[in-house]
Amino acid sequence: MILRATKKLRDRIGTPDLRAGEQSTTALGEWYATRFAWRPDVLLLVNEATLLPVLLPLAPAATALSRAVDRIAATMAAYGADDEMIAAEVEQMSTRRIAPTANRSVVGIMTEFTFLAERGRGRELDDLEARLAATPCSPLYRTHTTPRNAFRHSVAR
Repeated sequence: MILRATKKLRDRIGTPDLRAGEQSTTALGEWYATRFAWRPDVLLLVNEATLLPVLLPLAPAATALSRAVDRIAATMAAYGADDEMIAAEVEQMSTRRIAPTANRSVVGIMTEFTFLAERGRGRELDDLEARLAATPCSPLYRTHTTPRNAFRHSVAR
């Protein structure tokens, strides 16, 4: 699993350790991440291919990536991924690498999700995550419109 994190998140979870030429081995590809500086801090993960958002508490930061894998698996199950695919993704995510962001379009979506999340601040993270997953995103307009639909299409193949 390659996690492309913003600088403000890397300051909390660790420095980049992606080696030259390393590629994501997960079926969903790379994940992007940032943190909401709320009380308590919240970790936002966004899948590069589907733009599916995943939210979880950041603290404790030392275990954030291992907890993120569990939360990604739960989100995958909620949107229709079968047990076999989830198990394969979790296995591939056992090795994790941190890298700087590289796709400005996904960073833009994270910025938009941050803005929308601020408006929904105070809600349960599951509810907020579901609202973000149902948000139309311009990179998906020609295909599936929302991250939820893009993810469901990707697991239906």
